[in-house]
Amino acid sequence: MSAVQVANLESSQSTRTFRHVLNVIARDPLSLASTIVLVIFILMAIFAMQIAPYPEEGAGKTNAGNTMLAPSAEHLFGTDRLGRDMLSRVIVGARPALIVPIGVVAFAVLLGAPLGAIAGYKGGWIDEAIMRITDLFLAFPSLLLAMAIASALGRGLGNAAIALVISWWPWYTRLVRGVTISLRRRYFVEAAQAIGVSDWVIILRHILPNTISPILVQATVDMGTVILAMGGLAFLGLGTQPPNPDWGLMVSDGRSYILDQWWISTFPGIAIFVVVLAFNLLGDTLRDIFDPRQYR
Repeated sequence: MSAVQVANLESSQSTRTFRHVLNVIARDPLSLASTIVLVIFILMAIFAMQIAPYPEEGAGKTNAGNTMLAPSAEHLFGTDRLGRDMLSRVIVGARPALIVPIGVVAFAVLLGAPLGAIAGYKGGWIDEAIMRITDLFLAFPSLLLAMAIASALGRGLGNAAIALVISWWPWYTRLVRGVTISLRRRYFVEAAQAIGVSDWVIILRHILPNTISPILVQATVDMGTVILAMGGLAFLGLGTQPPNPDWGLMVSDGRSYILDQWWISTFPGIAIFVVVLAFNLLGDTLRDIFDPRQYR
């Protein structure tokens, strides 16, 4: 079989898999609803400044003449203590809520997946060394470790993202290691070893590509978890700093007025809840697709 035929076969298989995923999502009302929510969320993040009714206020500009206005036709989500339109703040806040989790999960995968593949394939003292370091990080709750690292690095969105990457990569190392241990005795790996293919080529071209499905499922669920973690760090003052929009920071700003001006915390909180739930539902669907043994 020529290289062109192999490439065409792989492309055809990828197309069939993609169509199967779309068909499963279309048949499941919860999965379809979560996908629609996430598409709206992504579009809102990309075109935030064009969609927001008051983009300057969404970015942080104050308006002293409109402080603490209740939801109305002019301000659907009301205004905050600085007179900023809450709908605009929620829309513009979708951008960091999308970009930061993507960056955190991507770097966690890039760091954790190769280490897990090396540990699972090599075994021996290399496996022991990598996994003991991984266990050291996993001994602490992820959010607690991220809080400690963010406090040491200093306040700010960038430092909070770095703290989450440091606390998140061990989960992918453990996940990929388990998959690699089951793959290294497969016939295609043994055949590559028999013809003299180097260990690094086997890891990069045969092991890691076969771990994409569980990584994709875990990453989808982790997107929602990272959004929650980022919101928690911002709520505690360790993440995004004012006047930049952040859903967790908005919830924190409104906690002192929750009984009278309930809308300041409620609408950003609803945004976090809906997006995190959508990621979790989509992650469950992808798990069912790629692992039929766990079908609901």
